[in-house]
Amino acid sequence: MAFLSVLLLGVAFLVGSLPLGHWLLSRMGVNPRVNSAYNLGIENVLRRVGPGLAAASAALDFAKGFLAVLMASSLHSPELCVLAALAAYLGHLNPPRFLYGDTPPRGRGNLVLLGVLAGLSVAGGLSFWLTVLPVVVYAAAVGFWGYVSTATLAGLLVFAALVALSPLGIPAKLGALALLVAATWRFKENLGRILDRTEPRFGEDVPMAGKRADQVVTAFMIHPMTLENFWQSPRFAWMKPLVERGVISEASVRQMAQNLRPMKVGELHGIKTAGGQEIRCYLLSSPLLPDVFRDQPDLATRRAIEGARLAHELGAEVFGLGAFWSVVGNKGVDVQAAVPEITVTNGGAYTSGTIKAAIPGILDHFQQTGRDLKEATAGIVGANGVVAFGIARTIAPQVRKVIMVGRDLERLSRSANTLRRAAKETEIVTTTDYDTLKDADLIFSATSDPNPVIFPQHVKPGAWIFDEGRPADVDESVREVPGVRVIPGGVVRPPGGMTSNIDLQFGEGAVPACLAETLIIAATGEHERKSLGPQTLTENINFFVEQADRLGFTVVD
Repeated sequence: MAFLSVLLLGVAFLVGSLPLGHWLLSRMGVNPRVNSAYNLGIENVLRRVGPGLAAASAALDFAKGFLAVLMASSLHSPELCVLAALAAYLGHLNPPRFLYGDTPPRGRGNLVLLGVLAGLSVAGGLSFWLTVLPVVVYAAAVGFWGYVSTATLAGLLVFAALVALSPLGIPAKLGALALLVAATWRFKENLGRILDRTEPRFGEDVPMAGKRADQVVTAFMIHPMTLENFWQSPRFAWMKPLVERGVISEASVRQMAQNLRPMKVGELHGIKTAGGQEIRCYLLSSPLLPDVFRDQPDLATRRAIEGARLAHELGAEVFGLGAFWSVVGNKGVDVQAAVPEITVTNGGAYTSGTIKAAIPGILDHFQQTGRDLKEATAGIVGANGVVAFGIARTIAPQVRKVIMVGRDLERLSRSANTLRRAAKETEIVTTTDYDTLKDADLIFSATSDPNPVIFPQHVKPGAWIFDEGRPADVDESVREVPGVRVIPGGVVRPPGGMTSNIDLQFGEGAVPACLAETLIIAATGEHERKSLGPQTLTENINFFVEQADRLGFTVVD
């Protein structure tokens, strides 16, 4: 009897794991991952798949749960039937890898749950009310809250409570409780989205690429710059007081952050171009802190690829890499190769474009203060990089001396030789020593360092600093140096009056230029203009500057 019971539970698990709906949709040319109700909402699934295929796939999932319980009922043990229901649900949520590969479907499993409840009522020996009342509670919760995930958990909570109060044996009580625990774990991301206020309600119109002619959908990958930023998300905010009191160590929070897959944490609302086109943008995050990008580049690249897949599943057509995400995977090249279904950009072209647009104004204002630009010394920090060298190339012919600061002297020397040919009357100096900046009247900084690199001892009174670094290259203490002016670079205000539930730390209604590039690509449909790898084409820089002006984007200076 015991052997037969274990065998039946094993078969129930395999029945639950059978990818019947997945196979059906795949054979009809539909990608079940992208068209899952878990990601897009039932309205979009019906529109993209059609009611016939959607109903057939749902019926197959229902049948899996029903059949698993029906087989277990042959031993006339209600306890075994409840355990078979659990086995089928676990099989559906955690199918063997050989059935799906590395990317199993991400559905909720609610049809399997409905099937097992029906099986428990018809053949499992459980009372009618014990199996029907959870469904009634589920329907009422959907109507009241509008969240399918919380409604499912409410129904399973009622089911577990009713089983606990029934005369059924301990195995059935534990099985019902395990169903609730398994579903809670399955819905952890949905619950996080509810806390972050980014989970769509049942029947809500979910934006998706190609759905409306006047609307485009994008996604952008962010990460916390400090542990303090980590608490911005309500799903993690509860941990802050525990860390402050020493109940949870900061090291354990950092380790947990490294294990979290990308998630949807926010959305930009209210962006509308001058032509009336709406741009929706999901904010995705895998909360890696800056040091992880330096120490574990393979992990960062893997998370970026997972983020691109999630963006595609959520219905976005362009995926932007922000902050340190922009440098992982060969600056996005590897991410695009792994997820060719969506356009990936690191935002480098428009970032360079905003600098190109801002520098003339900065130089003009500098001269209006009575200083002679031709006698000025300019420091370029991060001059080994594409963006900083572009700045050097722009300003070298206009100043007396340029100090190029970088980590690789050999590369700096080659870049300096290029500048000398273009600006023969300008003195070009290359160095790795930040103290040389003390001679600079103007400092332009664009590094990818996770920490500030410019401090008060590097700056003379009255210097102007254009800080393009993200996070900032200039330490806050530099502002205390008399007469110093720090100008943030690469900040753009989208048209229409943008709002967000996440503070991007660029000022109200403003975004970084790399995010703006993501929006512009989607709005123009010019996907081939994406920025990937270390090279940035001049024609693309000019394109984004022109299109930004046409669409209504403005550079903040």
